[in-house]
Amino acid sequence: MRTDKVLGSLLQLIFILALAGCILDFTDAATRLAYDIEAGASRLGPQDGAKYSIEHHTPSNSGECVGPYTVQLDKVGALIVWCKDTAGRTVSSHSTSYHARFVDTPQTYIVEKPAGATLTIDIERRGGRAVATDVR
Repeated sequence: MRTDKVLGSLLQLIFILALAGCILDFTDAATRLAYDIEAGASRLGPQDGAKYSIEHHTPSNSGECVGPYTVQLDKVGALIVWCKDTAGRTVSSHSTSYHARFVDTPQTYIVEKPAGATLTIDIERRGGRAVATDVR
């Protein structure tokens, strides 16, 4: 009987881990970037003036956003990622405002990146909040 309980618990754990993996597979480029911003803001020191650079490697999922891409980090709280093909035509776009809980953006940044290039977002602690100071 004890073996059945252990086996049942093991199967439940495998199911939960598989489900968690599936949920991660359903995120888009903008949401994954927002998660990186959230993680970066948590690594930023608590004192005003603390600085941290967030590096986001795109494409974040195999086969997604394989060409050049454009990122807009908007002062009104929007984050938009446009994925393009090798000819520069937009093949998909994704947006979120999730990151705005963690980082203020006092100006709008629009950055064009070549295929596979790393996006860097510099943040600084100001008035107790993380603030985007540069996107490149």
